[in-house]
Parts: sequence; C-alpha cells; structure tokens
Amino acid sequence: MKKTTAEQLQETQNNIDIDQIVSSVKALYSLVANLMGADNLILKAGKLEALTLLRSRKTPEKLLGLQRVIYENPTLSEVPAWEDIPAILDSLYDELAEKIARRTVQDTIERKVAEKMREKHDEYLLELKKQLLKEEGGPENPQTLKKLAQLEKLRQKKLNRSALEILRPRTLEEIVGQQTAVEALMAKLASPYPQHIIIYGPPGVGKTTAARLALEAAKKLPQSAFAADAPFVEVDGSTLRWDPRETTNPLLGSVHDPIYQGARRDLADGGVPEPKPGLVTEAHGGILFIDEIGEMDLQLQSKLLKVLEDKKVHFDSAYYDSNDPQVPQYIRTLFEEGAPADFVLIGATTCAPEQINPALRSRCTAVFFEPLTPQDVQKIVTEAAAKLSAKLEPGVAELIAEYTTEGRQAVNLLADAFGRALYKQGETAELLISREEVLATVRAGRYSAQSSKKSTTEPLVGKVFGLGVSGFLGTVLEIEAVAFPAAQPGKGSMRFNETAGSMARDSVFNAAAVIRRLTGEDLLNYDLHVNVIGGGRIDGPSAGLAVVISLLSAIKGWPVAQDLAVTGEISLQGYVRPVGGIPEKLYGARMAGIKTVLIPEENKVDIPPLEDIQVIPIRNVEEALPWFFQGLTTDAFLSKS
Repeated sequence: MKKTTAEQLQETQNNIDIDQIVSSVKALYSLVANLMGADNLILKAGKLEALTLLRSRKTPEKLLGLQRVIYENPTLSEVPAWEDIPAILDSLYDELAEKIARRTVQDTIERKVAEKMREKHDEYLLELKKQLLKEEGGPENPQTLKKLAQLEKLRQKKLNRSALEILRPRTLEEIVGQQTAVEALMAKLASPYPQHIIIYGPPGVGKTTAARLALEAAKKLPQSAFAADAPFVEVDGSTLRWDPRETTNPLLGSVHDPIYQGARRDLADGGVPEPKPGLVTEAHGGILFIDEIGEMDLQLQSKLLKVLEDKKVHFDSAYYDSNDPQVPQYIRTLFEEGAPADFVLIGATTCAPEQINPALRSRCTAVFFEPLTPQDVQKIVTEAAAKLSAKLEPGVAELIAEYTTEGRQAVNLLADAFGRALYKQGETAELLISREEVLATVRAGRYSAQSSKKSTTEPLVGKVFGLGVSGFLGTVLEIEAVAFPAAQPGKGSMRFNETAGSMARDSVFNAAAVIRRLTGEDLLNYDLHVNVIGGGRIDGPSAGLAVVISLLSAIKGWPVAQDLAVTGEISLQGYVRPVGGIPEKLYGARMAGIKTVLIPEENKVDIPPLEDIQVIPIRNVEEALPWFFQGLTTDAFLSKS
C-alpha cells in the first residue's frame, strides 16, 4: 500500500532530527548574511536567481538558495532531500570556511601592501608583494601544498624500530666489559673543567653509546659544566673533507658568497655574503662526537684545532663590506665576532694512537676501550635475548661468542636468529632461539670462528707460541723451526718465510747470536728453517724471544711446553726488552686458551687486572728457558759442550 506524504514525512522525522536541520540552515543563513551584509546578499542572490529560494519557508528550498550563493552557481536546481541535507551542510561549511580564510589572507596582504606602498616607490611594488608572501608563509601554491601534505602523510607511516635500536644500552651500567673505560670517561666529563677526549678501541664495543650516555649522566651532576639542554652532535669523520673554497664545510661552517649557487636571493641581489655556522656551533655548550676521527682530512683537523683554541669560528669573505648598510646585523656579528663553538670534543677511532695527528692527540686525553672477552659477548647476547622476550637454548650464547668479538655483531647475529625463529615458529608465548637457528644464520652470513684453542698438554719440538697485535686485537703466532745437520760443517743455511717481514728476519739473526753466546752452538752447522704458521706478518721485534726458544728446541731436540706463550724483544746480550700492546696480547692469549704468558719485566706496569691468566715478568733468556723446557736444569741450558 502506497504511503501518504504525511506518513513519509513522519518516517523521515523518525530517522532525521528535522528541528536540528532547520536550526542549522537558519544559522548558516545568518552567518552568510553577516559576512556579506544584508544588501550585498540580496544583490548577489538576485544575480544568481536565488532570492526567492532564500525567502522560502521551506528549509530544503532555502538550502538550495544558500548553495547557489555560496557556490556562485545559478544552475543548481535540484531541491535537496531531507536525508541529504546533513552532507550538503558539511560541504557548505567547508566551502564557506575556505572562502573566509582566503578573504582574510587577501585582506591582510592588501592592507600590508597599502602600508608598504606609502613608504616605498611604486617601482618596488612587485618585490614588496614577494616579501609579503614570505611573511605570510612563503611562496606556496597548490602543487607545493599538495607535496607537503603527501610528505606529512608519509611521515605518519613508520615501521618498528630496528633491533640495534631496541637492544642498544640505555644506561652506562648496561655497557658490558668496559667498566674501567667508562669510569675514565666519566671522570673526564664529570669535572667542572671537562677535557677533550679520544676513545681508542676495536669496533662494536660501545664507544659511541658510552659517549652519548656519559653526557646524559654528567648533566645530572651538580658540579657538571654541561647544562640540561647540552647537545650531543654526532658526525662520521670519514665523510668530512676540507673545501678550499670554504663554501661547503658542514663541520666548521661556510660562507655562501653572492655569486655561488645556494646564496639567498635577497642577499645575493645586494651583494651580501651569508655565513652558515656548522656542527661545531651546533655543539656549542655540549659535545661534538666525531667517529673515526683518524680518517678526517688533515687540513680539516688543523682547522678544527684552531676552533678548539679560540672556542669560536671565524668567517671571511672578499664580498663582505662592513660599511654596507644593507648587511643584516646577524651577518655583521658573525663576520666581526665569529660564531660561538665552545664544546668538548670526543673522537673515537679504531686506529692506534701513533696513527692520530700528534697535534690533535696532544690536546686530548686518551680512553682505551678493551676488546670484549667471550664472557662479555655471552652476557651481551643473554641480556639482548631478554629484551627481545626470547629464550636461548643452552649453548647459544657461547656459540655466538665463538664467531664474533664485537658486541654490535653479536647483537646482529642474535637478531637474525630471532627473525629466523620467529618466521618458523610464529608468535608464541616464549620464542626459543636454538643452536640450529644460530648455525643457519652463521652459514648464511659466511661468518668464521674468531679464535680456536691452541694450547695443548703435549710438548712439541721446535714449536712456540708468540704474541702479536692486529689493530686492537691480540693474536697468537705459531712459530716453528726445524734443524738438520749441514752437509758440510760450517756451511749450513737458514731460511724463513719472507712474508713475515724484515723484523722476523732480524729476529732470526739475533736469535742465532744469542744461542751461540749461551750454548756455544754455531748455527752454521745446521740447515735451519723458521716458519710462522698461517703466513702471519711480524711488524715489530716482539717475536725475538719466541724465535730463540724455537731454534734452541730444534737444535737440541728439547720438547717445548705448549700451554704458555711469550712476547719480548731479545738483545744480543740475551736481555728481554719491552714491547708494546701487552693488554691486547694478553687478550689474544686468553682467547686461545693459553693460561700462562711470559712478558718483559719492564712491561709489568702494562698488565691489566686479570683473573684467568698467569703473567710472568722475565729479565733475560735464562729466566725464560725453565718455563719452556720443563725437567731440564739451568746447567743443561747453558752447556757449551
């Protein structure tokens, strides 16, 4: 049965709040009348054939009249249905708001243009409008605003944080294996007179993180020189290069002269150069952290030293005229007084101290970060697993420690194994990372074991463990020698692998002289071959004592103990001279499972606190021999028969 008009109206009222719609349309009409003025509204409505509609008592017809006036479109003829009115009202609100905003901006610009025109000549009118546009928000247009909206939309989309970001230490106490170094770092920053610092150490042990956290900790100390808002500015030194034109220098700052691309148009037209402060000014009052500082350009390092002395950056340009009234005050101040740059420099490097610019090194105190032990790596892995809410199968932490000595790499290995386990197991209450997952990750990443156990309980003839240093990591050198009676007495030969370097050759010749002096043996009666297993290169004389032991063992046929190592230069008189890299060498010995190490007595001060290794200082060859040739008397060692 067809519904009557009254029934249809009643049903519509049940679904739509008619009274609210009527009130909204009346309010919109009043707003339009107030904005345009009653007379202007009548005139405009008459031109748009909307006057009759606006005077109608029927709300839909009145709304149609408002549509024609607001959209300025007399062709609109369809009277909206009640159920469509809310959507139409929303559209009219948006259109009216845009018109109001546009009129407000236009009125403001026109008012300011009128004020400027009274002050300046008409020939500057175009440039004045450009300036007004900049004051009102810049030279925007629909295209640039659309791109800005797209950019803002992209910024709203974010992936989860990376594993390294989640697992990075949040406090100094979380940094593993560097307690002594962290204390030294804090001691230099906690003082009211903080010092410039260079942090030495292998990669992936927490140098950057420690510096950042040390600043945050120093801010909380009452005697600290750092304010609560002190910045931490970080940059990679390997990316910094000196620009001789001084137009591109992100570290120290640069000057954009008027003739160069990038100069501001308003300054370039007046021939005014613009200085742009760099990172040293951004770090003012805080810390400038330069990673890989040893890789910086040497000329840039020299200029950085000047900034450290002056605590400000000076700018210069042939285009700067101090008498030019068009120069803004901030540019005048930068040229005449410089930009402030009072900061604490912290550099981090994997280079040895002697590889750093001596002038830079002399202005900085040194902090050494130690290589991580397998126990340190295991602790890092265990704590990282807890942060990932994952459970480790027994032996996983130890397995990862076999393949890396870097905390960062250990975390990466764990994160890869975590992702592999998550992919296979799916989301579970307690994800288990197994040894198989780690081994699969190791194979996929082509990792190799960092160190293998070298010490044994069985003595061997002619083989000795020496110690070397590669970067900040100690290594164990396997030095072996073999001796055969010469075909003719006094016409023997001596060979060694040339890849070991000239220092190894000199060590062999020195060892021959020492052995002859101690035992009376002439090495020319033997055909000797000295070899460094694995082709290791010896850059210093520290293998001298090890070569003496290996040659003496080969000649005499005495077995050498394989559970200890030695380092030290040997003099022709048989004294053991001091060498460098003692902490690193002891670390390498520990990694190889060696429990006893002989070092020169003069290196006693270099011995770090150790619990799982015995360090024996010795003065000469005679003191070293009983440790290697166990069971033989000293007289047997020194017999010249």
